[in-house]
Amino acid sequence: MGAMDQASPIDQIAERVERLLVRHEELRRTNALLAEQVKSLTQERDSLKSRLAAARARVDALLDRLPQGAAPIPAASTDMHPTSS
Repeated sequence: MGAMDQASPIDQIAERVERLLVRHEELRRTNALLAEQVKSLTQERDSLKSRLAAARARVDALLDRLPQGAAPIPAASTDMHPTSS
């Protein structure tokens, strides 16, 4: 058996601490990257929600401009299954 196999308990603890420190740094970097992704996706979501609200407002405004007594648009123009006459 080599000298490495007979490492003292202190050396074993020191080696384990070193490995834990390396792992901690890896996890810290990963966490920072994930936090950036969350921030970016949150901003994208908020932007999409804002755009959706603006589009809804435009549709509502267009609907408000329609004459109140207007006949409804015939369903046949958008009907996928025309009826035979």
